[in-house]
Amino acid sequence: MTARLPRSAYMQGLRDGAPFLLVLIPFSSLFGMVAGQAGLDLAQIMGFSVLVIAGAAQFAALQMMVQHASIPLILLAALAVNLRMAMYSAALVPHLGSAPLWQRALVAYVNFDQTYAVSLAHYEANPRLSVAEKVAFFLGVATPITPAWVAMTALGAMAGAAVPDWLALDFALPITFLGLLAPMLRSLAHVAAAATSVIVALLLAGLPAGLGLLVAAACAMVAGAGVETWMEGRRP
Repeated sequence: MTARLPRSAYMQGLRDGAPFLLVLIPFSSLFGMVAGQAGLDLAQIMGFSVLVIAGAAQFAALQMMVQHASIPLILLAALAVNLRMAMYSAALVPHLGSAPLWQRALVAYVNFDQTYAVSLAHYEANPRLSVAEKVAFFLGVATPITPAWVAMTALGAMAGAAVPDWLALDFALPITFLGLLAPMLRSLAHVAAAATSVIVALLLAGLPAGLGLLVAAACAMVAGAGVETWMEGRRP
């Protein structure tokens, strides 16, 4: 009976991860199409999705590439967007830290928003799960998402080559960012950070490509942290 438990956990993760395909399929297809319209070839586009597997970071890097930013600035922007993955990893250590190295490496590769959020909620709701079951569940969540992300990126890239330039598909980049950011504005600190980033980015629009965005991001983090600290001080 014990030998079947990880399999059961994996199947549960598979079921819990499947609904995310409704969002990921159009999102990854859009990335492939926009990246192709931006001038990347198929190998470069697939390198993005296979090596990174992080939609927000991929779109951020692509946006800066479209603006002809330097490579260090592009890498810095993608790293800044993906810093939350370090927090995800730290939160998973109590649950998966004792797993074999190869399993932890595999989990690290498919550690992104959906797998982290679903898995952590499942672990907290089922505190008696073994480490093997937790790993199996995490990989189960990732199983429908990761191949679909890569495959639909490729399909979008190939379809994007047939899209005429007059459709201005690159306009989808800022629209996609708005769609990603809007649900995240859940508190006054979030709104303050977003407003600060917009204002500073507009004021620094004349700086070399990408530099103004990074300065705006730094100012936004300071503003958000300041508002959060101020709100904490007002609470009884």
